[in-house]
Amino acid sequence: MELKTKISAISAIVAATLLPTQIVYAQQETSADEQEVELILVTGSFVRRSENFESPSPLAVVDSVAIDALGAKNISDITQTLTINTGAENNPDAFTQNATAGTSNINLRGLGVASTLVLLNNKRQVVTAQPNNGGVNFVDTSSLVPMIAIGRMEIVKDGASALYGSDAVAGVVNFITKNDYEGVKVTAEYQDGKYGDNKEYVIQGLWGTVGDDSSLMAAVSYTNRSPMFLTDRRLSRIEDDISALGNPGSFFLGATPFIDPTGCSEFGGFPQLLAPSGTVPGLDIGFCGFDFVRTYSYVADESRVSSYFKATKEFSDDIKWTTEVSYARNRAERGGSPSFPILTFPTVPADHPSNVFGAPVSFFGRAIGFGAPGDPANTESDTARFSTTLTGELEDGFWELSYTAARNDFLFTVNDTLAQEFQNALNGFGGQGCDPFTGSAGVGPCEYFNPFATSYTVLPNSQNVIDSFTAQQQIDSESNLEVAEALISTDLFEMDAGAAGIAFGIQYRYQDLTQDYDALSNQDRFSFVIGNPDVKGDQDTWAAFAEVALPLTEDLDVQLAVRYEDYGGSTGDTVDPKVAASWRVNESFSLRGSYSTSFRAPSIFQRDGGATSLNQMVDPLTGATAFAAARASGNEDLKPEESTAYNLGFSLEPVDDFSIEIDYWNFEFEDLIIQENFQAILNADPQDTSRVIRAGDPLNGPLLQVNTTYVNATSLETAGLDLVSSYRIDTDFGQLTPSLNATYILDYDLDDPQAGRIDGVGFRNFGNIGVSTPELRMNFGLNWAVENHSANLFVRYIDSYDDDQNCADGSALADGCPDGFREIDSHVTVDFQYNVNLGAMFDTENSYVLTLGGTNITDQDPPQVFTNSGFDSKVHDPRGRQLYARVAIEF
Repeated sequence: MELKTKISAISAIVAATLLPTQIVYAQQETSADEQEVELILVTGSFVRRSENFESPSPLAVVDSVAIDALGAKNISDITQTLTINTGAENNPDAFTQNATAGTSNINLRGLGVASTLVLLNNKRQVVTAQPNNGGVNFVDTSSLVPMIAIGRMEIVKDGASALYGSDAVAGVVNFITKNDYEGVKVTAEYQDGKYGDNKEYVIQGLWGTVGDDSSLMAAVSYTNRSPMFLTDRRLSRIEDDISALGNPGSFFLGATPFIDPTGCSEFGGFPQLLAPSGTVPGLDIGFCGFDFVRTYSYVADESRVSSYFKATKEFSDDIKWTTEVSYARNRAERGGSPSFPILTFPTVPADHPSNVFGAPVSFFGRAIGFGAPGDPANTESDTARFSTTLTGELEDGFWELSYTAARNDFLFTVNDTLAQEFQNALNGFGGQGCDPFTGSAGVGPCEYFNPFATSYTVLPNSQNVIDSFTAQQQIDSESNLEVAEALISTDLFEMDAGAAGIAFGIQYRYQDLTQDYDALSNQDRFSFVIGNPDVKGDQDTWAAFAEVALPLTEDLDVQLAVRYEDYGGSTGDTVDPKVAASWRVNESFSLRGSYSTSFRAPSIFQRDGGATSLNQMVDPLTGATAFAAARASGNEDLKPEESTAYNLGFSLEPVDDFSIEIDYWNFEFEDLIIQENFQAILNADPQDTSRVIRAGDPLNGPLLQVNTTYVNATSLETAGLDLVSSYRIDTDFGQLTPSLNATYILDYDLDDPQAGRIDGVGFRNFGNIGVSTPELRMNFGLNWAVENHSANLFVRYIDSYDDDQNCADGSALADGCPDGFREIDSHVTVDFQYNVNLGAMFDTENSYVLTLGGTNITDQDPPQVFTNSGFDSKVHDPRGRQLYARVAIEF
């Protein structure tokens, strides 16, 4: 049997989703003699090829049937199952996505969420205006289009900058909507999680009509997801979630901290002694810890509304116009602690009526603590996109003119304590009606705030005084994208094996980013979230690109591509080539290979921005963990990062309907743009007063903040193997298709500016610039289909890896781990789905498909990690068993 692109695409589907092949393509099977050869355009090339063309670049295809088989309700459900996706942020919690709850992204090969180019119908999408904790702006896949409108997803798994530009360093993910859809389709889905009130409702609608020379399609979706709190399913140990700054709190007398003598444990605190009790008569040296995650959420309370509209018009046999409009409105509320720690070290005066020390002391804690309800953070993201394309047919090719404009508005809000107003309240000038210049301390409208545990009993604080020093931080961000592009693709000349094709074009790309902080943040008046000046920057890029496709023989195809991009200013310009080839050795075996270079300019935020994120850190001075602030500032001196990538692979079909694909891939980066790792800075010099901020004693006091910036790391190299295999078997009781998809990472070598040279494969990489990198990810699938019934079983395996935050004995890493690091266990989950076509079964005029299924049906706990929230959110899912039911009706 001749090895064709169809076989390769089927295998690629298995690689991406483990979907059995007969469901995907059963309706496409037609005798080759009955089909007219059609020229098609696939992601990774601008030259149209025969449908039997085999791409020299590794290409995975996931169609809408495959998406349904996964039980995917959103794009993150798809990407989270990809073995080639490493370190994506699809489980938005406060500890890893401080200000981007409700978003999702893709991270091919663990090279960064901004290193994968995300396209919608071959055109770019705007990045989020709000960066993640690492200071990176990314394409939010939750804001693309309704899932019901997606026809397929194509993934180019090697570098593609020579064709698409600098963002395609790790590859390209292209979401392609349905074409020429006629009819009406409505789906309703309900999912119920085992823990807490974690439920999800998804309702979608699709409508389309096709005329003689035009078509219209519209889609809409609504998603409502209820939250899951850490108290619903606590995965962490208590000690992993204890903050030294609580309420009840601690007080510094000079450089010595003392636990609140009026109460700690009896009011929910956790005493952390630094010296034996009684060392100071009547007082305990140490801190009153606070379990701050009781009101935090694993899953945010989310609602999403997404809409998409596409229209096409043929002005003649040769000219076609296509226009798309989409809009997404996402809202998320994630649980937070009752109030943030106060990092300004305020003073409680000696004459404060609750001060039991009789001398001025510095308060080390937070305004509201144990027993109070959580104070959530909210995100509001609105994304609008317009794209219009005019395509003309040539005698031996086509031309295309396109314009795309997109915008993301992102509002992040969270409450915090105002530093000066809190100090005023400690001085007796709190209360919303108090004027500290004319009033008297503790008299009339002026009130004292009581920071001692007596506030829980005899001297409670009024809501009026709390409101007087509480305010909302608002970060109102906007990101814009405009792209104009012209492209011509045509035959160049005839060769013995067919026509050589050429494509060439130009592109202009404009991006801007603004972040408008509220006036209080501009003045840096908050005590924890830290203020920031407003951010404003823009970037425009000119590019010219060309591609040549050479069928050297009937069995050997070569692709040559080159792209020139000019960023202007200090960033400069670049020329990046790509060479790829595929060789069909015989009817059942083929080889492929590619080599390319890439160039990625610093983003606007990395160059001009700044932000504060909250992170768990290990203080090398004490070995204790602390939830402290990492404050990053932009760096105008950043250089662009450069990389090379190559891929070698083969496809084999030893017998009919049994396919095997193996690819070796390698990426090497120089001058990698990264945010410095806060833990690496701490480990390098925990007493660097310019970068490490401590309370009280600037050299030895409790950790408050680490200052970071964006720098060019020396290098990063990663390499590995992808395996894809499937076998379709016809039996008397239906068709069975087992499949296997695996990614084995051979190398993940980092040169960190602070941590030095790191072999990061098989590690969590907590203390360096890398991401969690289990060596092996593997998906096994089994599909059964007969007449109106089908079922899918997926077994997903993630290898064990070492936690470089914790030693084997469970202690936090401080001066080293003589017995090695603690191992994060391997993880196996099982998903199952059953489908029945009720419409076909009962011979109805309309289609009715009922789907029942579940993810992680055996309810396996994610491997425990001794860190905030108790699991690795970049790798595992905390939700446990999820059962769902879906009804799809098509008219």
